[in-house]
Amino acid sequence: MADVESTNQLFQVVTLLSAAILAVPLFKRLGLGSVLGYLAAGLAIGPFGLQLFKDPHSIIHIAELGVVMFLFIIGLEMKPSHLWGLRRQIFGLGSLQVSICGALLMPVGVYLLGFSWQIAFVIACGFVLNSTAIIMQVLNERGQMSTQSGQKIISILLFEDLLIVPLLAVITFLSPIDSDHGMPIWEHLAIASGSIAMLVVAGVWLLNPLFRILARTRLREMMTAAALLVVLGAALLMEASGLSSAMGAFIAGVLLSNSSFRHQLEADIEPFRGLLLGLFFLGVGMSLDLSLVWKNFGFILLSVAALMFANGLGIYLTARLTRSTNAIALERAFIMALGGEFAFVIFSAAAAQNVISPQQQANGVAIVVLSMVLSPLLIMLHKKFIEPRFIKPENERADDHIEEKHPIILVGFGRVGVVVNSMLTMAGYQVTVIDRNEEIISGMRKLGIKAYYGNAERPEILHHAGIEDAQLLIVTSGGREKASRITEIGRKMNPNIRILTRANDLFHVYELYQKGSDRQIRETFDSSVRIGRYALEELGLDETKALEVADCYYRRDRHRTRLMAEVYDPKIKHKFQNKEMVKIALEHDQQTTVEIQQILQREE
Repeated sequence: MADVESTNQLFQVVTLLSAAILAVPLFKRLGLGSVLGYLAAGLAIGPFGLQLFKDPHSIIHIAELGVVMFLFIIGLEMKPSHLWGLRRQIFGLGSLQVSICGALLMPVGVYLLGFSWQIAFVIACGFVLNSTAIIMQVLNERGQMSTQSGQKIISILLFEDLLIVPLLAVITFLSPIDSDHGMPIWEHLAIASGSIAMLVVAGVWLLNPLFRILARTRLREMMTAAALLVVLGAALLMEASGLSSAMGAFIAGVLLSNSSFRHQLEADIEPFRGLLLGLFFLGVGMSLDLSLVWKNFGFILLSVAALMFANGLGIYLTARLTRSTNAIALERAFIMALGGEFAFVIFSAAAAQNVISPQQQANGVAIVVLSMVLSPLLIMLHKKFIEPRFIKPENERADDHIEEKHPIILVGFGRVGVVVNSMLTMAGYQVTVIDRNEEIISGMRKLGIKAYYGNAERPEILHHAGIEDAQLLIVTSGGREKASRITEIGRKMNPNIRILTRANDLFHVYELYQKGSDRQIRETFDSSVRIGRYALEELGLDETKALEVADCYYRRDRHRTRLMAEVYDPKIKHKFQNKEMVKIALEHDQQTTVEIQQILQREE
């Protein structure tokens, strides 16, 4: 019997992995995103599809650990000082959005859908508390976790996580059941505050010493076990005190963000996070009761459309009231309009307290799950069809009037541009900075750094910046085609100017050379040479010789790259079919090897 049970469990694991592996890459290739792939796979193998699984809620309960681990990793990226800097966004922006969305959702529930105000409140809670799992995954896939708009969304989600205790208390007050024996609200709050204090104390004084002790054992599995213990222990403590388990993991991550073990912890948790988060989406897809949806199709479809519209409208209004652009407000509304996994907790508690009936609970769950299923699809439609119409006018706002002309023009003020500008200004040089990102420009101006909004691919912008008389043009923009065009325009407008350009890869270097760039800096080349140098030192090579080897490799590679760029033909589909380039590469590799061996064999 045990063998049969074991075989059945193994079959379920294989089924889950197979469904994910088949569906997710397909949906990604179709441009629909991984989340929708997981949801579709779950729907296909669930009790309302092929019926390979009967109890999706048990899978969701286990897979919620993926959300917990996701919040822990996000916490590791947020130092306490950074989190403190977000306090106004968390409590100010978060409370404003919840208030506006709640004020719009309640009338929709009462007057359009015919709920009593108590039921409308419960359903509204399911949409006010957005899906942390889906929204975080969308932000992660779009590379928006560290952007200003992404940080605002994360701040709102953190505030919503804090709301779970007060909302559950309100549901208790709405209950017709006598609750005199229940715990008073002040006691709930005291327990929650005490638990957070305990977690902070443990994080500040206990966790780092624990990891130092375990590091001395040199047992990787012990570090992994400790990482899981920290995440799950923090989640358990918060859940036992009535708070969100994800909130506990996030706090633990923040407390360890300054630790020297931060990167190790992230590497240990990441595989579990990805698998469990995917499992969560599979479980959500399984839980969509198609028979119930079909039976109440008109009502559920109307409810999903009305509630998502009201919630999205509230999010849009909040963003506009807090001075976000129309494009960002629309994007946030589409990303956050869906209901969330906390709805399952809220609906269950409301049903247990007789605030809603079991049938109303089932309808509410179907509405929220359907909103979660539709959300990735709506985000995709927004990105492909709506975003171009609404964002284009904002991105083509009038370029700033450049008030001053300096001998150095810097195009691009991202991660690379910020460092370059800092070095030059600290050395006493004046720089004209141009960027196309409105958020970056306004942010830098708040810090006292003068930067101009403009499209440097337009010759008139470079003309206003004084390129005809400038000495140096630096292009740090990460876009391959954009960097090439700006380099070409800059060279035509000033044949004598020196041009430094950031390159994506080796073939981009060749393109930039032919466009007129004097120096092309590959994104990873310098760091790779330094790693090679440090590797030689770790292997016992003298520091001076290791530096000589690195300098030799760097110098020879630059020479080889210049020669290859001269014979580079972009029309050749497979670049290394260019026999002249291959010949140059082989000859210089041999010469570099000989020169490095001579350095190593030379006696000091």
